Amino acid sequence: MARLKLFLPLIIFVALALLFWRGLSLDPRDMPSALLNKPVPEFTLPNVADTEEFLKKGDLPAEPLLLNVWATWCISCRVEHPYLNKLAQQGVPIVGIDLKDDNADAREWLQKFHNPYVFTVADSEGRLALDLGVYGAPETFLVDSGGTIRCKHVGVVDERIWRTKLKPLYQRLKKQPWDEFAGELPDSLLAGCR
Repeated sequence: MARLKLFLPLIIFVALALLFWRGLSLDPRDMPSALLNKPVPEFTLPNVADTEEFLKKGDLPAEPLLLNVWATWCISCRVEHPYLNKLAQQGVPIVGIDLKDDNADAREWLQKFHNPYVFTVADSEGRLALDLGVYGAPETFLVDSGGTIRCKHVGVVDERIWRTKLKPLYQRLKKQPWDEFAGELPDSLLAGCR
């Protein structure tokens, strides 16, 4: 028993080292969404363009779309914004959720950097973002025509993310319902949509 007490600090050190090693091997962008394959939460929020107008879930386009969480205070959002403009010019519908921001700042941002959004709701208290399980901005959700979240991306959407992760699913969703092709998708693509 006395010898075991001598090795106790070593055993604790080894156990902690294994835990730290495991933690370092995890991808911090791999944050599973509890809402994957569930409907976009209900919301009624003011339109950034006209705060007298309130928009709700029923106002989402009845087609596959990107739901993009952004803010004027978000540096990564500034990096992402030109690519969102490019996607919008290609006909990809994008709905914005302006997270905990000032409406005047958001309107000025959209005027200065161009507006890629079908509409943008002002989530000034962050309730919709919380309901979506958002960790920060930017985050982007791929939503099917029925309003169900099919993929989540944490971070900047750029050419590589669009081409390898979101575009293949978006194009399939434009042609057929999720249930008709989800079983055919490679695990690598589905794993990236947490």
